[in-house]
Amino acid sequence: MASRDLKNNIKIENGLNIASITTNTTTAGVEVDTQGYESVTIEVITGARTDGTVTPLLQESDVSGSYSGSVADEDLVGLEADAALSTADSRARFGYIGTKRYVKVSLVSTSVTTGLTAGASVILGNPKSAPVA
Repeated sequence: MASRDLKNNIKIENGLNIASITTNTTTAGVEVDTQGYESVTIEVITGARTDGTVTPLLQESDVSGSYSGSVADEDLVGLEADAALSTADSRARFGYIGTKRYVKVSLVSTSVTTGLTAGASVILGNPKSAPVA
């Protein structure tokens, strides 16, 4: 039985809008500012799928717009590889516990010939000031 308010204690951002992926490529998401939140969870989703696998790639930065490489495994709760999806209408998630202000999630697609639809959300939790607007 639910007895606590979650709605006013999380903020959900589009990390990568649902997109049709038809080649082996890296589809870049958008930057998310985590300032004011103590926890970050990334959820990857697929919709329709003929073939292919998408694996999330999370990047971090102290400076807006400046990204290189990926987040170290020790700054993740669960691994990016464990959140890879290769079936239709699926979800997977992992957490970020790093110290950088900005994160950006991209999807690396492999084994694609006709493709799939996929996207990602960034869920910000444990706000320093609640309720969240």
